Amino acid sequence: MKRAFAGALLCAIAGLGPGAAPAEQFPARPIRFIVPSPPGGGTDIIARNLAQKFIDRAGFATLVENKIGAGSLIGTDYVAKAPPDGYTLMVGGLFNMVMNSALIKDLPYDPVRDFTPVGTISAYPFLLTVRPDMPVSTLAEFVAFAKERPGKLNYGSAGLGTLQHVWGTILVKSLGLDMVHVPYKGAAAAQQDLMAGRIDMMFDNLSAAKQYVESGRSKALAVSSAQRTAQLPDVPTIDETGLAKFEGESWFGLFAPAATPAPVIEVLRRALDDAIRDPDFAARIQRDGGRVLAIAPADQPKFLASEVQRWVALVHKYVPSAD
Repeated sequence: MKRAFAGALLCAIAGLGPGAAPAEQFPARPIRFIVPSPPGGGTDIIARNLAQKFIDRAGFATLVENKIGAGSLIGTDYVAKAPPDGYTLMVGGLFNMVMNSALIKDLPYDPVRDFTPVGTISAYPFLLTVRPDMPVSTLAEFVAFAKERPGKLNYGSAGLGTLQHVWGTILVKSLGLDMVHVPYKGAAAAQQDLMAGRIDMMFDNLSAAKQYVESGRSKALAVSSAQRTAQLPDVPTIDETGLAKFEGESWFGLFAPAATPAPVIEVLRRALDDAIRDPDFAARIQRDGGRVLAIAPADQPKFLASEVQRWVALVHKYVPSAD
């Protein structure tokens, strides 16, 4: 079965003339997944799980390489400037393909112009949580509590410019609240202080926050996705509360350098589609609080461009340090 699948993919570009595809059948050597963030993080875990499925299901030799530095800039720029032959790909997403456009001036790459989306992988909502001893149980109660104490409550993040900081600030301002941002060196440290009652609120990835909610060490007030999440079905969406308009998920995808031949992209897309539809792969994402994100190839460039446009506008409106 696996050999037949791999053979079908290889045949997808067989017989094409010069300029349409590399001279050798693709892939003729290992494919590299570049991760622009450190080992052990969420992006790295997704990349390694995906690489294993490329090996197991398509028979493609696939390696994961972390290229870190300057946030996510070094690894992302490396792939943008890599040879467009399908052998150097990037596992990235909202954090580097969208938020960097909003937060960093003179970005050395253009996420829309310099990359071809191979496909989306997964998406994870954010969860608004508060310290366990806070005398509120709904978002409306929290907003009222905070408005009675302007400038006295705070919210934690994994550091300046992180998604927890940026989305937390957008949400706080959208709710009309006056709160102090407290940056930490990583989300785990902020979560520990939230549970200990040293900070008041945090807006963090569901995959990281739900375990603390389930154990009673923090309280969940709202989720950022368009629909409620199956992991915490009793927690309403932010839009559902009617207190603010906020809808977003931290999503991940696989990207190739621009000008990668279309037949090579097609081979990679088939392998990716087969990987994310694997029951084990999908179940692993769901256990981590996410969902498989399957967007049709024709819609992927539009999705990326719309995400850049939407979040750049919101960041510039609500996050003063980004101006």
